[in-house]
Amino acid sequence: MHNTITVNLFRLLLAVIFFAMSAGAQADLQDATEAYEKGNYPAALKEFRRLAVSGDATAQYNLGMMYHKGQGVAQDFKEAAVWYRYAVKQGDADALNSLGILYQYGEGISRDYDEAASLYHRAAGQGHAGAQFNLGQMYHNGKGVPQNYKEAAWWYRKAAAQGSAMAQYNLGVLYANGQGLPQDFKEAASWYLKAAEQKNAKAQHSLGLMYESGQGVPQDWLQAHMWYNLAAGEGYETAERSRRSVEYKLAAVQIEQAQALARKWLAEHAK
Repeated sequence: MHNTITVNLFRLLLAVIFFAMSAGAQADLQDATEAYEKGNYPAALKEFRRLAVSGDATAQYNLGMMYHKGQGVAQDFKEAAVWYRYAVKQGDADALNSLGILYQYGEGISRDYDEAASLYHRAAGQGHAGAQFNLGQMYHNGKGVPQNYKEAAWWYRKAAAQGSAMAQYNLGVLYANGQGLPQDFKEAASWYLKAAEQKNAKAQHSLGLMYESGQGVPQDWLQAHMWYNLAAGEGYETAERSRRSVEYKLAAVQIEQAQALARKWLAEHAK
């Protein structure tokens, strides 16, 4: 009886110690994250490193990310890969996706599309939107996996449902081209609009093209000009040429109206 009580007390003590350590680590991680978000990279780097060495997967990923981006430290893709791998061993979805990016582009490690696709697949299976989009691209382009537009559309749709603007745009492209999906310009325009509302320049330009031609939406040169104008404002040079082209179809007063529409849109979507 006495031994049983002693064992139970010991287990309780261990549980209390473990909980206290876990709570402390979470608080430290939060402090590091707050420092990072405030742009205090040296403080964030120091704390992430301390936690990463102790085995915290989130800190390992964040430390890798800071090396990847060169934040608070010289950019070092090799060192980023080292820390991503530590986090990957613990199944961290962010690390799986980021290590996949390094493999896809051959940054700090030898380019390996097969390995990139494998890592994306593991992260995508955990619901990681970025990995779902990246995996969709691999299927779209046939890199690391056999080209498969249906599979690309499936993964794009997953990421698009989570708000990925690039996935929404690419899903629109597949609908417009009839690749892996029945050709449907109306559906394409719908997905372009979702991405365009997030200021995706390619989607804004593509939506402009649809308004100019009347594919999937009623033909409206004012709307076409507005979307070209918005895309050009995001730095998309092709949109500037498209805007100049559609201006030949518009009177001066109509161009002014289209410009007013663009200004109104920007005011409504200002952050």
